[in-house]
Amino acid sequence: MKYFYILNDTITNSFFMLVLTALLSLIVLVIVFYQLFAFSEFLWVKFISPKPFYRHLYFRKQKLPRDQAYILNTQFSFYQNLKPKQKLYFEHRVSKFIKQHNFKGRSGFYINDQQIVLIASTAIMLTFGYRNYMIKSLERFIIYPDVFKSKTNKAYHKGEFNPAYKAVVFSWKDFLEGYNIDNDNFNLGIHEIVHAIHFDFLKPDNDSISAIIFEHHYKKIKKLIQTNTTYRQNLVASKYLRNYAFTNNFEFIAVLIESFFETPQELKNQFPEVYSHVKKMLNFDFNGY
Repeated sequence: MKYFYILNDTITNSFFMLVLTALLSLIVLVIVFYQLFAFSEFLWVKFISPKPFYRHLYFRKQKLPRDQAYILNTQFSFYQNLKPKQKLYFEHRVSKFIKQHNFKGRSGFYINDQQIVLIASTAIMLTFGYRNYMIKSLERFIIYPDVFKSKTNKAYHKGEFNPAYKAVVFSWKDFLEGYNIDNDNFNLGIHEIVHAIHFDFLKPDNDSISAIIFEHHYKKIKKLIQTNTTYRQNLVASKYLRNYAFTNNFEFIAVLIESFFETPQELKNQFPEVYSHVKKMLNFDFNGY
C-alpha cells in the first residue's frame, strides 16, 4: 500500500510537471509569435504600405446605455453614415473611451450625456482608422458654457489642449456650433482633439503602429507644403484653409483635418495630393472605410 501511494504521488507530480512545461512552452510561443507579428507589422508599415494588419479585434463588443446610444444614433452624422458592422465597432470604442476619461464642467456648467457622447464620438471619429484609438496624452475634458479665460496665458479661448494636465478644454457653445455649421471648415472639437493626437503620436516613446502611420504622412505633408513654394502659395491663395492654419505646423494639421471631415470632396478636388496624405494619415477613406 505504501508503494502504491509513492507511485501515485510520482505520477501526479510527473503529470503536474508535464502540464506546467506545456503551459510555459505555450506562453513562450505566444510571446515569440507576438514579437514576430509586431516586428513584421512594423516593417510592413515602415517600408511597404502604411496600413496596419488589422484595426478591429474585440472579444466582447460593449454597448452604450440606451440614452447614450440614442444620442449617438440621432446626433452624430458620421456614425449614422457607417455600415452596420462599423457601427458596432464605433459604439464599442465610444463606450470604452467614455469609461476611461473624465468629463468635468466649469463655471456652473452641468455635464450630461449629450456632452459626454458627442465629445467621445468626435475623438473616436478621428482615430477610427487606427487600431490604437486611445490617446495616451489625454485623460480629461473640461467644458465651459462659453469662452473661458485660459490658465496658461490668461487670454480668453474657445478651446485648448493642455498637455501638462492631459486635458482638452472646450466652450460648449462653440463646440456645438462646429457641428451645427458643417461646411465652414471650422469644428472646435475636431481641432482641439487633433492637437492631443498630434502631440501624443509625435512623442519619442510612442512606437505604436498608429503613431508610425500618422508621423509618416505628417512628414510627407510638411515636405509638400514647405519645399514646394508654388503649391503652398496656391493653397494660401485659395482661402480654402483659414489663415490661422499657417500659424505653425500644429495649427496647420488641426485645420487641415477639420477641413477633411467637413468638406472632403472640396479638398479632394482642389488639392488631391494633400487629401490623399490626410486620408492615409488617418487611415480612413469616406469612399470606402
